[in-house]
Amino acid sequence: MAQQDSDQQESVEFVVDTEDCEERERAHRERGTSRPITVVGNPVLHKECKDVTEFDESLAQLIDDMFASQRTAEGVGLAANQIGVDLKVFVYDCLDDEGVRHVGAVCNPVLDELPAERRVLDDSNEGCLSVPGAYAELARPDYAVVRGQNAKGEPIAVQGTGYFARCLQHETDHLYGYLYIDRLSKRDRKDALRQMAEREPRYPVVAND
Repeated sequence: MAQQDSDQQESVEFVVDTEDCEERERAHRERGTSRPITVVGNPVLHKECKDVTEFDESLAQLIDDMFASQRTAEGVGLAANQIGVDLKVFVYDCLDDEGVRHVGAVCNPVLDELPAERRVLDDSNEGCLSVPGAYAELARPDYAVVRGQNAKGEPIAVQGTGYFARCLQHETDHLYGYLYIDRLSKRDRKDALRQMAEREPRYPVVAND
């Protein structure tokens, strides 16, 4: 666990998302049905999603479908609006920079504001299933904490470093109406859209009308 800022010494229990990853991910996707991915330009991607208020079988099924869709698209994270659902929930199956696998789901996520000394930026390449075939460098903090609820409505906190921290930030962004290309310069955004236009998606997508 990363050391917290001295002004935030409250005890925080971070969710354990590194155990039984293979079994948990497989169970989700075997119960789920893969859905096509929405792409940039679809209205559901460009607005803040609705809060999850009902933690019921319908939500559990959505999470199962999201894991199935994520596996089909060979992604490491997926937000609900990426399969056309206007709800604040994302799933992830992502390695951190130490090669440790993390698997889980977060409802109603909110990113912690990091103290200045924790804001070490990493400008690695980033891609998105909703901008298929495109990649661009984007600076993000190499550590992230996201707080929200699990599928039962219980409060949880998830922390990540490196690539996994990028995933947590990326997926939370989605649920507030932002794609990673929205954080790029106009030139880099144009280049990412050009890359997308030149390549065929390797997974089913929803065509924009």
